[in-house]
Amino acid sequence: MNYNDCPITRTLEVIGGKWKPLILHFLAAAPRRSGELARLIPQASAKMLTQQLRELEEDRVVRRKVFREVPPRVEYSLSPLGETLKPIMNAMCAWGRANPATSPQGRRSLSAPAGQTAVGRLPKKGSQPVALGR
Repeated sequence: MNYNDCPITRTLEVIGGKWKPLILHFLAAAPRRSGELARLIPQASAKMLTQQLRELEEDRVVRRKVFREVPPRVEYSLSPLGETLKPIMNAMCAWGRANPATSPQGRRSLSAPAGQTAVGRLPKKGSQPVALGR
């Protein structure tokens, strides 16, 4: 099979990227405005979020709804095609929960110099889990 004909390649072309999976994860829960997505994903720049949302919209995975009001309001949601990605996203979440030490943050935290705190460090045994929401 040719690389370009591979279904996995096509899937990764649509949902691959640093922020697209997170955007899809948050849109799967509820429609969101761009400012809300920016608060949920503070590490992503506004420019990058806009670019990734446009690409998802171009691939017909995300819908952009403009409300004709003052001030103008734009809301993003999953399209019917985007809804079909929920099982994939759920499987990715389940895998990430089952394998936390395999994450890039886990690898970086394990190699942090002694005495320094690494971003994304795994909690020590017996410590309380940290909530990710605000």
